[in-house]
Amino acid sequence: MTELTRRNTMKLMSAALAAGVSFSILPRKAFSAGSITVLNWQGYGTDEAWSIKAFTEKTGIAVVHDYYSSESEMLTKLRTNPGAYDLVVLNAARCAQAASEDLLQPIDFSKVPNAATVDEALRSNPNFSKDGKGFAVPWVWGMTSLAIREGMPVPDSYAVLADPAYKGRVAMDDDPIINIGVGALMSGQDINDPKDLAAVKTALKSIKPNVKLLWSTEDQWNKSFAAKEFDLSLFWSGGSVRSKRNSKLPVQFVVPKEGGIGWVDGLGIPASAPNAEGALAFANWMIDPVFYVEWATKVGAPASSNSAALAALPADDLSRQVHKPEYLKTMGIMSALPDDRREAFNNAWQEVKAFYAE
Repeated sequence: MTELTRRNTMKLMSAALAAGVSFSILPRKAFSAGSITVLNWQGYGTDEAWSIKAFTEKTGIAVVHDYYSSESEMLTKLRTNPGAYDLVVLNAARCAQAASEDLLQPIDFSKVPNAATVDEALRSNPNFSKDGKGFAVPWVWGMTSLAIREGMPVPDSYAVLADPAYKGRVAMDDDPIINIGVGALMSGQDINDPKDLAAVKTALKSIKPNVKLLWSTEDQWNKSFAAKEFDLSLFWSGGSVRSKRNSKLPVQFVVPKEGGIGWVDGLGIPASAPNAEGALAFANWMIDPVFYVEWATKVGAPASSNSAALAALPADDLSRQVHKPEYLKTMGIMSALPDDRREAFNNAWQEVKAFYAE
């Protein structure tokens, strides 16, 4: 990992300023005796050593981490450890749940100046809000959509998955929530609450002649695509960037007219946070273009919620090309599902898979 030196920082800022991007400045050492504890997945952006070093040198705030291995564990830690955490990374769907349980406090956006250039489609997402107040700073996002072998016709609809031209050449993500979402889009419904599951299943079953593979890991996808087992697939936006940049695969990520199936992670402040002000300063740093460009280009990162940060990436950067701001206008964001609906989605997908196997 490349250390974020003063020279690198100034180079990044100069390049972005030349492109018309403005940067906020981290607060001076107002909290020199303070520290914050961040709750997150391990190895997911907030615990980059070079970033923490730069932040602490600028603000005097020490940053320590605790980790979770599932979103349910994250919620349990928030419920059972009041006062232990200052900042938590949580998916938009889980943010709505945490806010409903009063586990989070409203965000004082006046102390997160970089949020001024966070895309409004993300800031206004209902999963991040309650009673007109925001309960998380949108941080990063990504989506599932179509990936096609370069040189083939670029599809404009998920209907292409059932096109006879791709007989035996389609790969589907073996995820019930994603597939029900795709079936919902194919049948003109809401990805989070399709009212006609029969129509969803009919749409998915229409793909049967084309389905070659149900994949479950990025490594499996890469190996099968490299072996030319399929040409068209559901795939992750970030996965397509890694497949092309790291594995040199000829893949093109495409978002059709129905939009992608999106996810957003946010930065929340627990209701009992001992150092909410320090946590807000760190949240501001996490969406700062200086941090993001270094993270994205040297380590690899999802798309930043901050349009100024995405604009600061090199013009030929694959993540910038894949995560176009206009995609946010059509992207449906996955929300928390009640247990009965999640079970119905799982059962529907199992029925479709059994049909594929016949």
